[in-house]
Amino acid sequence: MTTRWMDSPIGGLRLHAHAGLLTAIDFDARPRREKAADPLLDEAERQLTEYFAGDRTDFDLPLASEGSEFQKKVWAELQRIPFGETASYGDVARRLGYEPVISRAVGAANGANPIPIVVPCHRVIGADGTLTGYAGGIERKKVLLALEQPGLF
Repeated sequence: MTTRWMDSPIGGLRLHAHAGLLTAIDFDARPRREKAADPLLDEAERQLTEYFAGDRTDFDLPLASEGSEFQKKVWAELQRIPFGETASYGDVARRLGYEPVISRAVGAANGANPIPIVVPCHRVIGADGTLTGYAGGIERKKVLLALEQPGLF
């Protein structure tokens, strides 16, 4: 496994890769002086930098994340929420063929997403349009949504 620290408008991020797949992005990462040599991490850092600069609306990276089958279904559905748009937890449940009452389970899976930003869990909001929990904190969620929808906040 290789890791790479990068700075971003939402704080330090640690990118994790294994066997040519991006496996995780951690918030609140502390910088390290060394820069792991890894072509995938080079590409992930490039694409994230473009995203934060407003020059990229989607990601093209090989991903691998460990989770239950339900979590993987939710994470795949998150990737279908277009840049600049949001969906409620109930919307995600319906799109997966479940009743909206399963929205709490969708929320739990959303919160367990190991590859935030690239798998855009920040685009999921409450049914009433409020910004609900985000593993990186509500302030980061606001920044990410405002990046995608200028003037939103």
